[in-house]
Amino acid sequence: MNPNKQYLNVTHLLMRLNPMLKTGLLICSCLISLIIWELFCLPLSYANANPAPESSQSPDKLDSNKSSEYSPFDGMDRDGRIPKKKLPPDLRNPERWRYIPEGRIKPGNVVQRLFVSSFIAPIFFFEQDVGAGGGVALTDIDFRQQRRKEFAGIFLSHTTEGQERYTMVWQRWLNHREIEDGGIAFEERSYIRGGTGYQKTLTVRFFGLGPDTSEDDETSYTDESVHAQFLIQESFPDPGDRPVYRISINAAHHDLFEGRVSGVPTTDEEYPDLFENSDDYDILSLKGMLRYDTRDSQHAPYKGGLLELNLAGIPLQSNAELAAVTSLEANYTFKIPGIFHDDGDADEEHPPTDTFALGGYVIATHGDLPFWALPSLGGTDTLRGYIQNRFTDRSAWHAAAEYRIWFLPRGFPITDAIRIERVGCAFFYDIGTVDDNLNDLMSAAVHDSYGVSLRFFLERTALFRADLGFSDEGTNFTFAFGLSF
Repeated sequence: MNPNKQYLNVTHLLMRLNPMLKTGLLICSCLISLIIWELFCLPLSYANANPAPESSQSPDKLDSNKSSEYSPFDGMDRDGRIPKKKLPPDLRNPERWRYIPEGRIKPGNVVQRLFVSSFIAPIFFFEQDVGAGGGVALTDIDFRQQRRKEFAGIFLSHTTEGQERYTMVWQRWLNHREIEDGGIAFEERSYIRGGTGYQKTLTVRFFGLGPDTSEDDETSYTDESVHAQFLIQESFPDPGDRPVYRISINAAHHDLFEGRVSGVPTTDEEYPDLFENSDDYDILSLKGMLRYDTRDSQHAPYKGGLLELNLAGIPLQSNAELAAVTSLEANYTFKIPGIFHDDGDADEEHPPTDTFALGGYVIATHGDLPFWALPSLGGTDTLRGYIQNRFTDRSAWHAAAEYRIWFLPRGFPITDAIRIERVGCAFFYDIGTVDDNLNDLMSAAVHDSYGVSLRFFLERTALFRADLGFSDEGTNFTFAFGLSF
């Protein structure tokens, strides 16, 4: 037995459990987490942040008084405009700290804060190849009531044909300050994050390797995986400074089965050697990133750019070989005059701003990796007019341009406490290719796509987009959180 396959034996055991038992264990663990969250974490953090006052009033009366003091417009105008606050004078790089008004820090448990700082979205869908499905996405951007220091998310879904997804994510920002007259500020570049999950995807596509594959080369396979990740990212030497580093450790196990896409061959039949060498696979990666970042925001930049170098070392994997993945990325965002607004004013915390952005990267692998771990283009973030994983090989480059416009600069309210902060759109163009050898990338066949995207903010750190892309192979629709670059 290969000793390198023993380092993820717990993960491997989980993958071998009876499917019904495995599903039950995962659901129970998520439910237990929710119960602990509500019964222990929230009351404890609330008590620490709000020690009981010396008063003859009953606790119920005190809670009632505190709740009645909450105003959804505390620190912001009724049309959604957030006046700029003077940050503490000792904060370095104040332009890279995000201010959250008191009205967006609603007290109460996850249910009482629903659609202000916690969000629940039911999931219902039907696809012929995966069956009818349902689930729930629960996110809390004020997890444990830490005054917006922590985020947590749980995502659960299951279909009648057996497609499953169970994921948990937690994040804590490292630089956080209270503002004297209400609200908080945090520096968004520095945080720690952990996550784990299990998913079984029935309809993963694979078209073969190289830039010259055709639409008719489509095959499909089922990918069952368990993964875990922990990372730390921090700007240095001071909060908000331009240099940023990130270090992470990632572990995963993948089992592959025949695909479920109607009318196309399964990958194990068309590529038996690739499939066999990538099945029943453990992989551990150690990743490091170094970035020089002049942007005013990580989530929705209005000016500035970045230059980023990534190195992922693979010290342990099932084929017992060492491997690595390197990439170099750059992008830049320009502020341009607004079409549907006057660009806000200098005294506004988050003024509506139209932008034009350019970005691109090049990536290469070193050593042998399973085909599902190789660079690919197509889908949510690259060549958005093509299906996910449309082009795959050992190296790739990609470039994109976006013209981002806000046509509802103040958004609209749903209730006094719940509002869509901003609504807009973007026009995009993507171009790129893949090849077996980094030196041959410039001569490989190039592919491109274009499209339009609907965008909306819940706040500056929470942007959602729905992209409709067009290519030589038709159209592709994706929904995602955050920008593609």
